[in-house]
Amino acid sequence: MVNTLSRSNSHKWGLVIGATLFLLLIIFLDFGEQFPHAGTMAAISALMAIWWVTDAIPLFATAMLPLILLPLSGILKADDTAHLYVNSTIFLFIGGFMIALTMEKWSLHKRIALTIIRTIGGSAERIILGFMVAAAFLSMWISNTATAVMMVPIGMAIINQMEEQFGASETRKFATGLMLGIAYACSVGGVATLVGTPPNLAFVRIFQITFPQAEPISFGTWMLMGIPLSIIMLIIIWLMITKLFYRVPQTIHADSDVIEAEYAKLGPMQYEERVVFTVFVMTALLWIFRTPLNVGSLTLPGWSQLIPYAAMIDDGTVAIFMASTLFFIPTRSANAKTPMIMGSMVVRRLPWNIVLLFGGGFALAKGMQVSGLSEIIGGSLAGLENVHPIVITLVICTAITFLTELTSNTATTQMILPILASVAIGMHINPLLLMIPATLAASQAFMMPVATPPNAIVFGSERVEIRDMAKIGFFINLVGVLVITLVFYYFGRMVFGFDPAQFPVWAETATQIIP
Repeated sequence: MVNTLSRSNSHKWGLVIGATLFLLLIIFLDFGEQFPHAGTMAAISALMAIWWVTDAIPLFATAMLPLILLPLSGILKADDTAHLYVNSTIFLFIGGFMIALTMEKWSLHKRIALTIIRTIGGSAERIILGFMVAAAFLSMWISNTATAVMMVPIGMAIINQMEEQFGASETRKFATGLMLGIAYACSVGGVATLVGTPPNLAFVRIFQITFPQAEPISFGTWMLMGIPLSIIMLIIIWLMITKLFYRVPQTIHADSDVIEAEYAKLGPMQYEERVVFTVFVMTALLWIFRTPLNVGSLTLPGWSQLIPYAAMIDDGTVAIFMASTLFFIPTRSANAKTPMIMGSMVVRRLPWNIVLLFGGGFALAKGMQVSGLSEIIGGSLAGLENVHPIVITLVICTAITFLTELTSNTATTQMILPILASVAIGMHINPLLLMIPATLAASQAFMMPVATPPNAIVFGSERVEIRDMAKIGFFINLVGVLVITLVFYYFGRMVFGFDPAQFPVWAETATQIIP
């Protein structure tokens, strides 16, 4: 009998290589008296990077290493390290996830998805578009895994109905296109909001840790850039699926009866759904309009300016406050398993492994800063100052996009963002020019089933072969790299309000060693 607990050779090699490199760097790497802890921090960074990439031990277990290694090596106090694992960014994630889980509990997410599909659907191509729009919208707010799990059975019901009517061979292109459209839309939708995918939140916190004097990235500001990017990518992917790779024959048409039947099963909208929908909309609006939004020459004031101590609240405050209201509103349904809209079970379903993964990345970034390793990396890359930022961004986005085909996008982001901050300082350019495109690229892996949970879920439908996903995914990866680079460089910089030709003051002092 095969031992299901035995680890693969790659995991074992990763474990050995990581530990060996860690010891070698500890012994031989020395940056002098000015940076006494930089060599140790480089060893810790290398160890975590290798173990994250190879999945030598569970990702969250690697993420807890700084809690042990940073205090033992004299880089950061145990209490200071622990504080990095619990912060407002973590609670933004937790609060948003609590609301998302409550939406799933009352099937509100399914009603939203079916409503969008009913509105857009018609021809086979429009059915695919409807599914993609629904998946992208839901992935802006809830787990892309949960979105894919919900959307795939509905899509399969339509595929099965069409296969019975037209035959499996005739409907293969539609089936493949629909399944791929669902998977890709889940990934594309997630980049539109801070809570849509973990790399976005990882960036916000690492940016704040590395550049404490910079203006924090707000939910609304991110959406001003993220939504147009998501829409552009969604349209491009839909056109590539329906017009280039999997054009559906004109003789094939989708029957909307399946969608109508699925929607009918939900029945009329219940009281609990209306409550959760109201809280969801209010939360989104409070996130978006908390701080002033600059839309070209127009500035929309933020509601936080109207209350005392506005500087003391952030998006995490909003997330926890709005999620907590659902614990106080009673249910009316006779079949409800909990007396309140949100029950205590939601806490058990929170992805605590992702929370720990966040903390490990934040600790890694802080360790690189206080040890002086960031300053060393930045100084060594000063020669890149004359290279155009677009060229560097293209290279970085390409590398991260294809790296995340085989590795966790959250771990990859946590690992690479502190380094990119140092690269930007060495090049004497605004760090946002490299850090934000890299974050976006981490969520744009479309080639392999293992790249993202939605990819794996649609692959499990047995309507998509690896060669199908790899073929179209390769070209979408390249298109995504180009779109991210150009959209951010020419539009994102206006949203975030900076001049690429100017090196910000908050970045000049960022690498100073903090005792």
